[in-house]
Amino acid sequence: MVEIIDGLLTPLTYAFIQRGLLAALMVGVLCSVIGCYIVLRSMAFLGDAMAHAVLPGVAIAYLLGRNLTLGALAAALVVALGVGLFSRRGAIKEDTAIGVLFAAALSIGVVLISSIRTYAVDLSHILFGNVLGVSSLDLWLTAGLGAVILISILVFYRPFLVISFDPVLATTLRMRVGFFNNLLLVLLALTIVISMQTVGVGLVAAMLVTPAATAFLLVRRLPIMMALAGLIGGFSSLIGFFASYHLNVASGAAIVLTATLLFLLAFLFAPQRGLVWDLSRRDSA
Repeated sequence: MVEIIDGLLTPLTYAFIQRGLLAALMVGVLCSVIGCYIVLRSMAFLGDAMAHAVLPGVAIAYLLGRNLTLGALAAALVVALGVGLFSRRGAIKEDTAIGVLFAAALSIGVVLISSIRTYAVDLSHILFGNVLGVSSLDLWLTAGLGAVILISILVFYRPFLVISFDPVLATTLRMRVGFFNNLLLVLLALTIVISMQTVGVGLVAAMLVTPAATAFLLVRRLPIMMALAGLIGGFSSLIGFFASYHLNVASGAAIVLTATLLFLLAFLFAPQRGLVWDLSRRDSA
């Protein structure tokens, strides 16, 4: 048993493994916590759209020889604020604005990326993640922005809660609904950008939704849901990270598959809400 544990923990003797694990844990917790609002608002498409909307920013930054993360951040903020602008007066619904901007941003990204002959080598880590390539600067950036996001969620917990459950009540209470919607979109954009290195834009939507959906099946109160989602996201990152190392598979995919397995277990066996519970209740009736 001791030899097995030593074999599993051997990777932690390398500094780049330690950085990658810390980054994966932070991203897992962060995505899961803010993802609770996405699940509650039934806007899983938002996370996926925002994740792919960073592609034009990445491509432009690459063409200009600039930092790819800053390019992704700029693109994500433009799309986030654009969604808020188009849906602010109710002329079109928020999901419609997301669809329009997502398609436009993705098309621009594809056009730009197709003009970069070496994109498969240079930009593949943006699409699929490269947690073992996390530098000390990336780690500090993730920690700093992650702290800002979590503190913002804590400070503005009540407004975010009201606009998520009852926007009409928020308007009646004279809350600045447009401002808080835009702020939530900006926080989501920041989360996606700092998650790119770990799971890539192709899988970040899964980490935003899956742990939060799992927690939603298990608990009913939002604070507990957020705490549980954070634990599920962190646990999935931990198990997925070590599994990817020992099985020699992509880390982002391993993390997402671990989170998906936990979701399936909750879907089947969650008290009151699980499929097994529901079937047994029907049989007893």
